[in-house]
Amino acid sequence: MAPSGSRSIRRGCKRVLYWIPVLFIALIVAWSYYAYVLQLCIESIEDTGEKVVYLLVYHVVFVLFVWAYWQTIFTRPLNPLKEFHLSHSDKELLEREDRGESQQEILRRIARDLPIYTRTNSGAIRFCDRCQLLKPDRCHHCSVCDKCILKMDHHCPWVNNCVGFSNYKYFMLFLAYSLLYCLFITATDLQYFIKFWTAGGKAHFRLKEYLKGLPDTQAKFHILFLFFSASMFSVSLASLFIYHCWLVCKNRSTLEAVRAPVFRHGTDKNGFSLGFSKNFRQVFGDEVKFWPVPIFSSLGDGCSFPTCLVNLDPELPSSPTGSNPASKAATEGRQFPSKPLRESQSRLLTSTPSWSESDGATDKDKKGASNPAITIENEA
Repeated sequence: MAPSGSRSIRRGCKRVLYWIPVLFIALIVAWSYYAYVLQLCIESIEDTGEKVVYLLVYHVVFVLFVWAYWQTIFTRPLNPLKEFHLSHSDKELLEREDRGESQQEILRRIARDLPIYTRTNSGAIRFCDRCQLLKPDRCHHCSVCDKCILKMDHHCPWVNNCVGFSNYKYFMLFLAYSLLYCLFITATDLQYFIKFWTAGGKAHFRLKEYLKGLPDTQAKFHILFLFFSASMFSVSLASLFIYHCWLVCKNRSTLEAVRAPVFRHGTDKNGFSLGFSKNFRQVFGDEVKFWPVPIFSSLGDGCSFPTCLVNLDPELPSSPTGSNPASKAATEGRQFPSKPLRESQSRLLTSTPSWSESDGATDKDKKGASNPAITIENEA
């Protein structure tokens, strides 16, 4: 009982420690709200029109920022469907086999009925020993969450959550709105910061001299630190946001940018790239009105993704979704609202003739289009 109890205590302590970065961000945001709304707008700005405009714009950005951050933190990462888990008989069969090649034969047999197109560096089926499942494409095991996460990007300590298929759009919006939040504060606080900073003259460093530029309140200190913190966060957020924008355009995750996915024909860093437009819509969806709103609108089920493969693989199913059990269960038991598959979504998620064949295709090409592999034309 003692070892089990000590493990439980350690796990509890870890859970508390994992929330410290989130608590730090929450405190920074709460202080910035107090400093900007009360100390800057209400206490320091005398012009009523300017004050109202600043407060209105600030609160719109603030609500969107907090909403996106909340969604990123509390949206549960999705795990592979039950079809990817080994059955009890398959587990026993796998355990009885000692040789790695025999185990791979068993895994290959199971994988034939699943939309799995990626492999390990050695060409083997991607299998998770801890979760006892065949990993769907772009799925990885998170050592912090101790789970396999669909389209895992990375585990972010600042949100105490894995960023993956279910919340990647929220994470992108969180970066965008937090950057906008910091830039807005920096821009509107600048003139009052300059008054404070230059009040005592460059040659004087005594506190009394610096306090002559603004009314004699504590707002002076908040204006100074608010500008510094907002400008510093702007620099770091801008670099991170630009990097993830590049990943979205290339249809890559952070893990795939570090190590390119491996298909049966070899490593292909652009294997999932369908061109800028389709790459973007995979994350943000088809409907423009939902793009800036932190609600789920990404395309697909997280277990299968269209590719731009050109090497045909006779062992693979005919499409990433097709009629296999994984796609059938994709609409059931999800944590986000299910929506009917529109035509534009179908173009992303299935290998239709308009994607795999050109208008001037020969009969030979059309015959090859019925091959089980996905042959989606790369628009990139």
